[in-house]
Amino acid sequence: MSAQTLTQFQQQVSDVLLRHRSLLDVMSKYGQSGAAVNRAVAKSVTECGCIELNARKQGFSDDINLEQAKVKLHHHMNGELCELCKDAIQNELGRNLFYMSAMCNLLGIQLDDVVAQESGKCSTLGLFNLT
Repeated sequence: MSAQTLTQFQQQVSDVLLRHRSLLDVMSKYGQSGAAVNRAVAKSVTECGCIELNARKQGFSDDINLEQAKVKLHHHMNGELCELCKDAIQNELGRNLFYMSAMCNLLGIQLDDVVAQESGKCSTLGLFNLT
C-alpha cells in the first residue's frame, strides 16, 4: 500500500469535518491539539520516564565550523520513547495535523504547497533557515 499524499489527506479531512467548519473553531481546536502534543511529550518524561530531559545552555563558539557545531549541540533528551508513549504522541500529532489540514482547507491553502515552500527554504537557506 502506498503512502497517502498530503493532498489526499487534506481532501479526506474536508470530507469528514462536520462539527468545526468555522475558522474560529478550527483555530481553537488546532491550538488545543498542539497543547495536547506538548502534554503527551511531558507525560513521557514525568509519568512514564521513558525519556529524560537535561536542559542547559547551548555552548556556541565562533571557533568551530558548522559540522562540529551539529555534533556539539545537545538535544537535551536521554532515552527513547516506549511504545505506549510513542503511540500517544503519534495520535496527538495526527489530530494536530488534522486541524492544520482543516485550517488549510478553510483558507484555500494546499498543504502540499506549504510543505514544498518550507522544503525550498530549507534547501536554499540550509542552516540559516530560521525555523
